Amino acid sequence: MDLQKKKVLITGGSVGIGKALVAELVRRGVRDLAVMGRRPEALAALAAEFPAAEFLLLPGDVGRVADLDRAVAAVTEAWGGLDILVNNAGVVSAGLLTEVSDEDVIGQITINLTGLILLTKKCLPLLQQSPEGAILNISSGYGYIAMPFYSVYAATKAAVGQFSDAMRRELAQYPLHVLTVYPSATDTDMMKTAVVRNMDSAQDVARAAVEGLLKGEINVILGGPDREAQIKLNFLEPRKIDEVAKANFEALRARTQTHRSM
Repeated sequence: MDLQKKKVLITGGSVGIGKALVAELVRRGVRDLAVMGRRPEALAALAAEFPAAEFLLLPGDVGRVADLDRAVAAVTEAWGGLDILVNNAGVVSAGLLTEVSDEDVIGQITINLTGLILLTKKCLPLLQQSPEGAILNISSGYGYIAMPFYSVYAATKAAVGQFSDAMRRELAQYPLHVLTVYPSATDTDMMKTAVVRNMDSAQDVARAAVEGLLKGEINVILGGPDREAQIKLNFLEPRKIDEVAKANFEALRARTQTHRSM
């Protein structure tokens, strides 16, 4: 895929992995970037930080249908088309299911999954007109291997992977590539309240994601061969991962007890 002259819409693009994706796309020649985020001041800072790009700034919440409609309308009015949709926005609230608030359960599902699906649906008429388009969905390592204290988050991220597969097959008649990225723990604001060591950088994730897009990959899994082996084991012999979770239950409780980024 040639990124030159591509028009890109990215959610959650002012911080973390989203901002790193903006930087990587700009480095590779993308100039037209529509960025949706909840913090107007962070969005405004992008123009100063990346002067080579032309930004369409879209303040809004992926979890609100009206904000999605406004974003798509703005893209349509400004560009009249769209080549790449990057569904990156996400939130997390860790804890035992009985301890996670109803609001945080609903919030994770709404932003991580429902909003992602609705934005994709609303962007499809534009994407289907692109001669070389793509949908890039950011899932999580928990989308493959669910662990205690992340039941809702893992459910949403697993669903993102299934949605990607369905879209790739549903859109096979169009020149639209669908890619899912599965980051491991990544050093972003979203992880500040978690106790985790040896995290990937947001730049590592962004680089791997864009390289995967350019190579036509359908899944990009961060974490190296060890992670891929764990995924295979979880698929073939899930009870072995059950034992790992059981043995590390209290350690997992300790590292997640304050992990919340909503």
